[in-house]
Amino acid sequence: MSNFNKIQLISLLVYVIESMAFAGFLSTTAHAQLATSVARSTNQSPSSSFDGVVEAVRQTVVAAQVSGAVVELQVKAGDRVKMGQALARLDSRAADQTVTASHAQVRATRAALEVAAKDFARQKLLFEKRFISQAALDQAEAIYKSAEAQVAAQIAQTGAARSQSDFYVLRAPYAGVVADVSIVLGDMAMPGRPILTLYDPALMRVTVSIPQTIDTSRQMQQSAKVEFPGAAGALKWITPTGVTVLPALDPNTHTVQLRLDLPAATANGAGTVNAVPGMFARVWLEGAGGDATRVFIDAKSIFRRAEMTSAYVLDPAGKPMLRQIRVGRVVGDSIEVLSGITVGERVATDPQAAARVR
Repeated sequence: MSNFNKIQLISLLVYVIESMAFAGFLSTTAHAQLATSVARSTNQSPSSSFDGVVEAVRQTVVAAQVSGAVVELQVKAGDRVKMGQALARLDSRAADQTVTASHAQVRATRAALEVAAKDFARQKLLFEKRFISQAALDQAEAIYKSAEAQVAAQIAQTGAARSQSDFYVLRAPYAGVVADVSIVLGDMAMPGRPILTLYDPALMRVTVSIPQTIDTSRQMQQSAKVEFPGAAGALKWITPTGVTVLPALDPNTHTVQLRLDLPAATANGAGTVNAVPGMFARVWLEGAGGDATRVFIDAKSIFRRAEMTSAYVLDPAGKPMLRQIRVGRVVGDSIEVLSGITVGERVATDPQAAARVR
């Protein structure tokens, strides 16, 4: 090997060694300059979260009271309806003919009543002049009263037929939103078969099941909070207007059901949160977490990717390590860590900068 090649090889080795040393210096410098905070505990009462679901206080499955083919559907899923608005119509031709026949029967009985009334009046005049006996007068009076009763009965029967014909038009029992339409045009509606589902968006609640071992005193009920993870800002946390504890427990799960009323929606249909039946919600109860220590870190330390929530925790050597955690409530600039971090551990407050440290 020539002297020139030896010099080149030595220069290359020196460059590699210097580069490795410089990289180590950068890593050490990054460790030293990385902003961190210490996971801390608090003396606040521990809380626990329970998964719940949004329900409508008023939700109705509208069904037919009579049988008949569906000839008209005036609404679809998602439509807003007013109280008394027609939703669907069934084939009512036979019922309409029955009403027409009943009206004819009323006219016939009224005509018979007029004849009986005139005959009874004539019989009274004849009886006053002693031309007929008391028995003949009583018979004429009985015929008149019988005709009068037949008219009343026929009028009542006509009213029943008219009411029966009204069953062929399904109307909204209250103002609300159509959640689902269970039939299509031409289907045969039967008594009890669901036609559509309607709910009132102004009155919503969150239903949650909690273990029977948790105290459901009034103090805990007053501290209850509802979290909507999909919402943002002030809409994420809602204070319920009332809490109802059902008196019976589920014998299979040994849980008690809580119903937390959400604030009523405004006149234009917009509430404190755009809650719909079936929506996921999380209920937080203060004092339901036992005596466990609550751990808090800076909220800006949280690092989220897809379904994973994590933070960069410094190891004993000072190197940030990505660790998956489970978080709870946000309190000011801090967030509660339910699992994954213990009190006293140092957490990087800038996850992007911690990710660049090697």
